[in-house]
Amino acid sequence: MTDPERKPAGYALGGYEPRAGLSAGQARGVQKLPVPSLLRSLLSEHLDPGYAAAAAARTDSGPRRRGDWAWQALAALLIAAVFAAAMAQARSTAPGVSATQRALAESVKSTSASADELTTRRNALVAEVDEVARRQLADDAEGNQLLDQLDTLGLAAAGSAVIGPGLTITVTDPGAARDLTDVSKQRLPGSQQVILDRDLQLTVNSLWGSGAEAISVGGVRIGPNVTIRQAGGAILVDNRPITSPYEILAIGPPNTMAENFDRSTGLRRLRLLETSYGVGVTVSAGEGLAIPAGTVREVTFARTEPR
Repeated sequence: MTDPERKPAGYALGGYEPRAGLSAGQARGVQKLPVPSLLRSLLSEHLDPGYAAAAAARTDSGPRRRGDWAWQALAALLIAAVFAAAMAQARSTAPGVSATQRALAESVKSTSASADELTTRRNALVAEVDEVARRQLADDAEGNQLLDQLDTLGLAAAGSAVIGPGLTITVTDPGAARDLTDVSKQRLPGSQQVILDRDLQLTVNSLWGSGAEAISVGGVRIGPNVTIRQAGGAILVDNRPITSPYEILAIGPPNTMAENFDRSTGLRRLRLLETSYGVGVTVSAGEGLAIPAGTVREVTFARTEPR
């Protein structure tokens, strides 16, 4: 009899006793076919060897992992200490920075108010001088002729105020819109400003070409020495900052000027910005537009001294 506690491999694989029903001689004559090792491992080893290897590796690397965790905890503490020091320094310097900003803002406001006061005084003195000159020159024909020449030169030099019919062009920057957060929608990298100095320059040049006799941008008269420039996020006209909406006044024959301006490159540029970026553009004709006098600077000529 076969020991029931010691069952052969065939029983474990097949679920039956391979010598069942055979005599002792017949059992010894039975030729057994070897079971392939792969099939034996599939039927007898239910746990994949990779799991056992991973468990062994985890057991062996336990101390090393504890050391890694210690280094990670130390690095986290160092980072937290750096951030805490930075926050403390920022909090300590914040009052000084705020005070400096307030002082600078007050200085800018004071300087702007002083500049506006001086400009008003200068305009009053210019008007007084012009009135005296007209009283002195209006008595004879030669004086009237000289006054006409002064008026013509003053208009060309933007030195006198002008009132008359013309066009009003208002350009409004869309500002911080949702689609401007996309880099492809930004005209300047990292900026949400759409209207640039070159857009206003092209518009002014198109108005000159359309027949304008006097132009102002943001209340600043455009003359021979006046520039329109970009300074960071601000636009300066004759070194004076202007903000959106940008109002451009052009005095001249309104019908002819409007017809020519409709075909100009300046208006086409503005319409393209309107379609692409949502810029607001309005063009209207009006009567009694008032453009102030500009700053007339002294012109200095270089001369060659004889030897």
